[in-house]
Amino acid sequence: MRKYNKQVTTYFILFSLLLIGVVYAILQANLQINGTAKIGANTWDIHFDNIVVNENSVVLSTGDSAATIDPNNNCKVDFEVTLSIPGDFYEFTIDVVNAGTIDGMIGELNKILKVNNEVVSETPDYLTYSVTYADGMEIQANHKLEAGVTETYKVRLEFKTDIEELPEETTIMTSLEPQYIQADSSAIPVRVNFATDPWESIIEEYNSGFLSNLQTTMEAGTTREVNLDLNNDGTPETTAHLRIANLSTPAECSITGFSQTACGFVIEFSDIISVHNFFSSKTNVGGWPASSMRTYVNNDIFNALPLDLKNNISETMVLSSHGATSEETNFTSIDRVYLLSTKELYGKIGTSNVINYDSAEMETRQLDFYFYKNVTTSSYSGAIKKNLSGTESCWWLRSAYSSGTDTSFVVNENGDWAGTYSSYLRGVSPAFRIAE
Repeated sequence: MRKYNKQVTTYFILFSLLLIGVVYAILQANLQINGTAKIGANTWDIHFDNIVVNENSVVLSTGDSAATIDPNNNCKVDFEVTLSIPGDFYEFTIDVVNAGTIDGMIGELNKILKVNNEVVSETPDYLTYSVTYADGMEIQANHKLEAGVTETYKVRLEFKTDIEELPEETTIMTSLEPQYIQADSSAIPVRVNFATDPWESIIEEYNSGFLSNLQTTMEAGTTREVNLDLNNDGTPETTAHLRIANLSTPAECSITGFSQTACGFVIEFSDIISVHNFFSSKTNVGGWPASSMRTYVNNDIFNALPLDLKNNISETMVLSSHGATSEETNFTSIDRVYLLSTKELYGKIGTSNVINYDSAEMETRQLDFYFYKNVTTSSYSGAIKKNLSGTESCWWLRSAYSSGTDTSFVVNENGDWAGTYSSYLRGVSPAFRIAE
């Protein structure tokens, strides 16, 4: 019979000895600094702040102490907890603040674990001990902490439940000692900057599964400039802007026949980059696959993109709606660049002005960006886009109007939806998926 009458008494000193070092090239000196120091006109100040304990953490026993920043050394955090029953854990987050004017980076990352005062190389089987960034990303040497930036660490100590034999009463002491030094050319950004970093770095962060930074970037509507060669003469002449439209891949994306246009890592233009007709004549027969618009965006627009972006665009299965032509059904195509559909923009939760003439609305989903912006058919200001001259303009969707044979959907200047003749010149604002 398994008994749970033994205790693991855990004395956990986090950052018990944190050496904050800076190598200042002009002085040619190594300085070990705790707290704040002024170097010329610059200030070095990396410290802890704002501890938040997980509300489900184990209740402290008599003699225990909650995680606290040392009042005499704001680079040190101590706590002592008792984990009595498998499943007990203690977890908290803490901010690492660079309040100085010098960029820092982690030079060395020393992790020490003692069991009954003896240093061990591996965490005991009955214990989980982790110190990561708040989203679970691993803390690594050379990670950069820019001046004025705050990163949040998450510390978790847990008595495992899946153990064969309970340990004797044990005292565990831990120490994690990252040495912050002045950042140099070897510094690695902890999070990518969507606006400026290479596409390969952005894709690597997406594939890591730690999406909090990209999620924040998407919800903020942060854009990235892209130079377009719309004349296809080898010289980019137009500057447009891209933003993240989607990050998630819910279970419905795995359904056979479900459009992949709002699944995974989707990028869209935040502005209207050109004008074009949907069809060259007043028709919607054949839908998106037969349209002059599909040819235009997959040839002219795709070829206008810079090479580093083109190399990272994936082919996408696109499901699109049909018009009222007899015997037409929804269409499937494979595209590198495509337009959005009505569902991907407005969803299907509007209380009024509901769209009833998009035959493919059940085979796609609303893009994350427009979901977070609360865009619906009754609240649509978030669908407004401007052309490159800064004027709010009408732009095409890929959805054929299923009650007619000559009409397709557009987004009006005020963000509302409408149907218009497919031969009209309207704005083009496409999207594409990034290769994973």
